[in-house]
Amino acid sequence: MLTIEEKTKIVVSALEDIKASDITVINTGKISPLFECMIVASGQSNRQTKAAADNVVKKLQELGEEVLSTEGEKSGEWVLIDLGDMLVHVMQPAVRAYYNLEELWGATPSAHTPSNI
Repeated sequence: MLTIEEKTKIVVSALEDIKASDITVINTGKISPLFECMIVASGQSNRQTKAAADNVVKKLQELGEEVLSTEGEKSGEWVLIDLGDMLVHVMQPAVRAYYNLEELWGATPSAHTPSNI
């Protein structure tokens, strides 16, 4: 089983492979007992959001990690991946701006970019 740090690096790398943009990592462990970390990324089209989410699932399953569920694959506007201790949101920019998960969860994007993982 991977640590949360290892899993975060793999997820971010899988998103970057598909050219997802604006990847933000939010440490939620002190805010919610439900999960340790949330990753939010943007895809520019339905196809890209689906491909990025699929790549995350594929990379983690190759390493024996369990993916509890995925939601939103049909529309591709917002795909949610539940990894138990981590949630991954791949969203189109308009949907992401509307729901503004980073602000909702109190993230400061400059402190949670992939380069700081």
